[in-house]
Amino acid sequence: MTKRTLDLKPDTVLKNYWRNNEQFADLFNAVLFEGEQVIKPEELEDMDTEESSVLEHKEYAESLKASRDNIKVRKKSAVHGVELVLLGLEGQERIHYAMPLRVMGYDYGTYKKQYDSNAKKYKTADGMNEDEYLSRMKRDDKFMPVITVVVYYGERPWDGATTLHGMLHISKEVAKYVNDYKMLLVEARQNNLTLHNINNVDLFHLLEILLDKSKTVNEARNKAIEYAREHLVDKSVVMTVAGATNCRIDYNALDRKGETDMCTVFEETWAEGKAEGIIEIGFEIGLSENEILEKLQNMLNVSLQAAQEYIEMFRKQKA
Repeated sequence: MTKRTLDLKPDTVLKNYWRNNEQFADLFNAVLFEGEQVIKPEELEDMDTEESSVLEHKEYAESLKASRDNIKVRKKSAVHGVELVLLGLEGQERIHYAMPLRVMGYDYGTYKKQYDSNAKKYKTADGMNEDEYLSRMKRDDKFMPVITVVVYYGERPWDGATTLHGMLHISKEVAKYVNDYKMLLVEARQNNLTLHNINNVDLFHLLEILLDKSKTVNEARNKAIEYAREHLVDKSVVMTVAGATNCRIDYNALDRKGETDMCTVFEETWAEGKAEGIIEIGFEIGLSENEILEKLQNMLNVSLQAAQEYIEMFRKQKA
C-alpha cells in the first residue's frame, strides 16, 4: 500500500478553491438569486479574513477572536457612487449545533471592524454634536452590509438549527420580542442550487455522489470516478473533492500522469482517506481496535489484513 505524499486539509483546500472569483460569484448567485447572474466576478475583491475585535463593557473589555474562511467585497457602480456589500463564506465539515451563533459572531466582528475603522476618524469633537462624539459615529455614517453563506460538506443531513431562535427555549408569546438571527445554509450532499460555473457544477455533483449514505463506499467511489472521467473534471476540482472528503492526493503523481489519469490517483487514494477518518473518529469515541477493524472491513469492503494495514499506517502518520 503506497503512502501518499500530500494530505489535503479540508479547511485549506476549500478556502483555496473559493478564492476564485468566478466560482465564488457563481455560488452566491445560486444561493441568493436562484442562479441569476447578479454578482459579477470582476466586481469582487478579497478582504482580510481576520475578524477579531474587542467587546467593550462599562467595567471591562473582552477580546473576541474570529477568522473567516473567505470574505470578499462586491463593488458595483451605482447611481450615487459605488454600492458595497461584504460576502462571507464558511465551510463546515461537521454539524455544529451552535452555528447560527457562530455566524452571528462572524458578522458582528465584520461590523465591529467597520465601526472601529470609522471611529478612528473622530479624534476630536470638531463638526460633531455631543451624541455623535460619544458614539464615535455621525448620524449619516453607514456601514457595508454583510451576507454569510455556510457550506456543509458532511455525510449526515444537517439536523442543527439554522436560526438563533432554533437554539432557544422560547414560547410563541415571547418569540416576537426576541431578535432572531438566521444563517444561509448549503448542504453539499443534497441541494437545488442553479450553478453555471462548470467547476462548481462538477464539485457539487461529485460531493453529492460521495456523500450519499445510501451507497457503499465502493459504489460511491466508482460512480465518482466514472463521472470525473466522463466529464473531464478539472484537477483543481478533484483535489478539492479529495480534501473535502478527507482523501489524500499525490500532487506530484498528478503532475506526472497528467489530467487524463488523475482519476486513477483519486481511486488509489480514496479508501486511504476514508480509512483515516473512520479510525480517527473510532479512537476519539473510545472504540476498541477490534471494533475499528470491523468497521473498516464493513464500511470499506476490505479484508481484515487490509484493515490492519490501514491502522498501522494511521499510527505511523500520528507518531
